[in-house]
Amino acid sequence: MTDSRRRRGLMAASALLGGVLVLSACSGGGSDSDSKGGSGTDTSQAKADEAAAEKASEAQIKITPGDGSNNASINNAAQVVVAKGTLSAVEMTTADGTPVAGEISADKTSWKPSAQLERATTYKVAAEAKDADGRAAHENASFTTVSAANSFVGYFTPEDGSTVGVGMPVSINFDKAITDRAAVQKGVTVSSTSGQEVVCHWFSDTRMDCRPDDYWKENSTVTLKLALDGVKGGNDLYGVQQKTVNFKIGRNQVSIVDAKTKTMKVTHNGEVIKTIPISAGSPENKTYQGRMVISEKFKETRMNGATVGFTDADGKGEYDIKDVPHAMRLTNSGTFVHGNYWGDDSVFGNVNTSHGCVGLNDTKGANDPNSEGFWFFEHSIVGDVVDVRNTGDKTVDPANGLNGWNLDWAAWKAGSAI
Repeated sequence: MTDSRRRRGLMAASALLGGVLVLSACSGGGSDSDSKGGSGTDTSQAKADEAAAEKASEAQIKITPGDGSNNASINNAAQVVVAKGTLSAVEMTTADGTPVAGEISADKTSWKPSAQLERATTYKVAAEAKDADGRAAHENASFTTVSAANSFVGYFTPEDGSTVGVGMPVSINFDKAITDRAAVQKGVTVSSTSGQEVVCHWFSDTRMDCRPDDYWKENSTVTLKLALDGVKGGNDLYGVQQKTVNFKIGRNQVSIVDAKTKTMKVTHNGEVIKTIPISAGSPENKTYQGRMVISEKFKETRMNGATVGFTDADGKGEYDIKDVPHAMRLTNSGTFVHGNYWGDDSVFGNVNTSHGCVGLNDTKGANDPNSEGFWFFEHSIVGDVVDVRNTGDKTVDPANGLNGWNLDWAAWKAGSAI
């Protein structure tokens, strides 16, 4: 081989260098005389390949998830790291070419996208790095994130930054049935600045509530951590959440409703601050007994008997009141403590007349600050406990609303998966 041919060979080999050079053996069509040194072609090519390899970059790029991966996480999976070099450029796009913002670390050894990725989306990553001698290396990969059908999320209450009553549990409702409860529960942590032990209880494959043995300590802060990203909740079902939520516990308010005496005593730390005359469920429509938690508040709302099974012969509701004042939900099935402007003043404190709710004397329009309904609404927050007694009815189902306090601690712990 002449010098000019050798230079052309080296230039061709050099053009192959874009990343770490991968050498492969190729079978040529040369004759035996060629291979045995007639023209020295093989020997010259080997020397050219060796020279090219010496010029390859030492930078080693790794892209995760690996090329061709499916069910990738939308949170932490995507990243690029380099050893024996620094990143000079990283480009991430969706399959249709839409760019994805990202940032190279200060030391230029890693890269991550700036925001959460989308589910069921294919992404392409192209990375370039250089070693200490400035030689470039390249790496490419493509992966697809987990689909909506193969992922689950948990909708939780209370909200981040909220202030709630001492009875408020952490309640998580999953959008898919969870079959590996233990794995999912291990990914959920609830703690309190009060130091109270917190245990989670599964009411079903889609609902898990967490609470301490007794009510939360007032003025404490509770932290919920969802570390469910990539957690397997079932066959081909993976979590996608990674979130921390903090909420504060307010003053210790528990209101005790006695259907026998027809009163409600509002207490702070066990001390009665106000006694309110009430009208509970009639003998035909008794109010559930038990400790119930206010889950929603409405200054005014519509209450239609047909929605909870109270209908006349014509199928219409036994009642349909479109402006019930100061309504606070106690159960999912329709039990409220609310204002009542249609009942005679003499009813409250004397007769139980409702269809199962706890009624307080109030005025139409919900704007009278002197009414009992107005006062209780203004002095109550979501998470406050209303303890209903002496109604003659059964104890409310603990899963009917946020009412797990009606299970003792041993029964509550028995519902844990870990």
